[in-house]
Amino acid sequence: RMLGHPLHHLRTQRASRSARDCGRCRSSHQSAISTGSLGSRVIPAMKNLAVFCGSSSGSQDIYAEAARALGSAMVAADIGLVYGGGTVGLMGAVARSVHDGGGKVYGVIPQALAPKEISGEAIGELKIVSNMHVRKEEMAKHADGFIGLPGGFGTLEELLEVITWQQLGFHSKPIGLLNIGGYYDSLLTFFQNSVDQGFVKAVNNDAILVSKDPVDLIKQMRNFKAPVVNLARAAADSSAALGVDVSHEAK
Repeated sequence: RMLGHPLHHLRTQRASRSARDCGRCRSSHQSAISTGSLGSRVIPAMKNLAVFCGSSSGSQDIYAEAARALGSAMVAADIGLVYGGGTVGLMGAVARSVHDGGGKVYGVIPQALAPKEISGEAIGELKIVSNMHVRKEEMAKHADGFIGLPGGFGTLEELLEVITWQQLGFHSKPIGLLNIGGYYDSLLTFFQNSVDQGFVKAVNNDAILVSKDPVDLIKQMRNFKAPVVNLARAAADSSAALGVDVSHEAK
C-alpha cells in the first residue's frame, strides 16, 4: 500500500475567502522581519517523513549510528519512512532501523541506480521509477516532512530543492537537518551569510529546523509553523490559501 496522500494538480479555482483568511493568519516569531513572518498553520499528525541521506556510510561511525537512531525515533513516534530505496550506506541503515522496528518503509529508486544502491533484498516496499525527477516527485508526494542526514551532492540537491519549494510557497511541510558531528555547520553558515548579504530572507532561513538529536528534531517538526510567503500571494493570489501545501488538495 502506498504511504501518504496522492498528488493532485495545482488548484486553479479561486479559493474561498475563509480558506484565504485562514492561510493568511500570522503569528509572532523571534526571528520574524518586516518582509515576512511565520504563519499559524501547524502541521497535522505526521504519518511519513522523507529522509535524504548518503548511499555511503561516511568516514565516521557516528553517521550510521545517527541514521539508526533516527529510524528508532521514527518508529517510536509511529512515523513511516519514505526514502531513496537503497540498501547500502546511510540509506540502508535508516531503512533497516525502521523496518526492523516494525515501521513502514517506502523506497523509491530510479531503474538505473538499482544495481548500484540495492544489495540483496529490498527493504520494505520498493517502487522503481524511470528517472531522478520522478523519484523526487514520488518521495515528496508521500512525505509529510523532510529530514536531511549527512550525504553528498545528491543529498544536498534534494534538500535545497524542498527548501526552495517551501520558500516559494509550493509546500508548507517541515524541513529538518540532523546535524551530526557538526556535519552541516558550514552549510548553515552559508545560509546565514546568504541572509546577511540580502539573498535569502531571515524568515525562510529560520524555517529550516536543526538538531543533533532525532527525537528533538521530530518534536520541532510536529510543532512547525509554515512561512507565509508573499511571493505566492503576488504571483497567484487566487490559486491557494497562503501557507497551505498547493501540491495537494486541502486536507
